[in-house]
Amino acid sequence: MMINNREGLEGLAHRLTRAAAIALDTEFLRERTYRAELCLLQIADGAGPLCVDPLALTDLSVLQPALVGGTAVKVMHACRQDIEVLLPPVGFVAPVFDTQIAAALTGMPAQIGYAELVRRVTGRELSKAHTRADWSRRPLSAEQLEYALDDVRYLLPIRDHLIAELTRLGRMPWLLEELAALQDPADYVVDPDEAWLRIRSFKGLDADRSRLAKVLAAWRERRADERNRPRGWILDDAVLRDIVVRVPRSLDELAALPDMQPGFVKHNGAELLGLIEAARMPAVLPRVNSRGAPDPRKVALVKKLATVHQAVATELNLPPEILATRRDLEQLAEGRQDSAVMSGWRREVIGQRLSAAL
Repeated sequence: MMINNREGLEGLAHRLTRAAAIALDTEFLRERTYRAELCLLQIADGAGPLCVDPLALTDLSVLQPALVGGTAVKVMHACRQDIEVLLPPVGFVAPVFDTQIAAALTGMPAQIGYAELVRRVTGRELSKAHTRADWSRRPLSAEQLEYALDDVRYLLPIRDHLIAELTRLGRMPWLLEELAALQDPADYVVDPDEAWLRIRSFKGLDADRSRLAKVLAAWRERRADERNRPRGWILDDAVLRDIVVRVPRSLDELAALPDMQPGFVKHNGAELLGLIEAARMPAVLPRVNSRGAPDPRKVALVKKLATVHQAVATELNLPPEILATRRDLEQLAEGRQDSAVMSGWRREVIGQRLSAAL
């Protein structure tokens, strides 16, 4: 069933206000834009699944009372992207239940896909025929709609199964803590001044280059937002890193960078050089990644912690990355106690054992 008129949407909104749990999924396009374009919204409650056509219904705000706050739990799989996509047209969806997180806490793979989770819990095999479909095209075929409906058809019974399993294992408090971490709206909006932290190649830079990376990444983020174009269309990550590492001081130096597009230099070069000049970069900069050989003491400590990490994961039948990341172990080896593994349920389950191993 597809809802594509105001009357149907209002009827759905009224129906959802009585639901105890609502399954949600989205289909969207983002290949050519900065902001995701919502193309289809799938919803299921106790009465069954249906689709909402946001391309025919330009205003979805009538769904806010049911989806934004309220008492109904919104059930999604790997929910962060769906929450981000729904933020502009509907608002901040909460409270949520993420079946991927819950499944991992029962011992399933940390990044288990929805189709595999459905197979494991219900025994049903879902079609993969429309995985790469263009959901902005209309009309959608009957097969496409069935494929989309399957994305929410099993979420509510899977949630019930996972709750029962986590209750049996005594891990529901873990899940509640993980779900609470999803409830900050600020986590779903990119702060331009923090955009550089998302670029992996910027890790390990010296202080001056880190300052420049922050400035240039913020500039790119704002430009992408203004033009509603992907960040990489404004300036590729690899080229952005080259600029930060080599710090060009003239248009000729900027144009000489590998993979630099002449059009970018023509239209944005002077502005970019102005940002570099305003950053007051020193004339002489240290070599990038010239940190020498790894500290053998730290390497030994991380190896020792990794042994404990794997042992605890095996004891609990949990994916190791659910308990701690490599970066968590490195931070502990550096003497830091602000790692995520030293707070909440992880502190009791593994953090204290890692600390004792040091």
